[in-house]
Amino acid sequence: MMKGMSTLYYIPIPTIYPYAYRGHPPIHHPADFPRHDYGKKDQQTDHGSEPFVVNIAEAAKQNQTFRTALWTGDHLQVTLMSIDVGEDIGLEVHHDHDQFLRIESGQGFVQMGDHEDQLDFERSVYPGYSIMVPAGKWHNLTNIGNRPLKLYSIYAPPEHPYGTVHETKEIAEAEEHHHY
Repeated sequence: MMKGMSTLYYIPIPTIYPYAYRGHPPIHHPADFPRHDYGKKDQQTDHGSEPFVVNIAEAAKQNQTFRTALWTGDHLQVTLMSIDVGEDIGLEVHHDHDQFLRIESGQGFVQMGDHEDQLDFERSVYPGYSIMVPAGKWHNLTNIGNRPLKLYSIYAPPEHPYGTVHETKEIAEAEEHHHY
């Protein structure tokens, strides 16, 4: 040891901050987010018109029904959909409202046009792709992949009755013909 130098010892002092970032609590903790099994019989609840927060990507991936209304308000509706391999949503047109669809899992083929027999807009869609359907456009989305096509759809204004749950496409078509 050099003359005039004393030995230094490191003595750990516990931090006075309970959080890793100098007194600021974490923004979130995984325990703050309850797990849901979206699209299963015990979770098929339309949460509209109450405030609601959801991991929409996870909800869409977990959904096992053809269509489930997740949230229905006065001016907006969010539905979860699961389209089986080789199936489609069904050729349709919404005359008085727009529609937004976002693919979360699977592969699809979307067609749109001004007339039922003239679908001149065609695109392949994959996870992360969004589809905007203007009011008055005929449209269809077909699952061209090898697993269910998982997506969510936003209608403005709402398209389906509050609490809608269609287990299969056949049930959805039967109910739509019954309502019109």
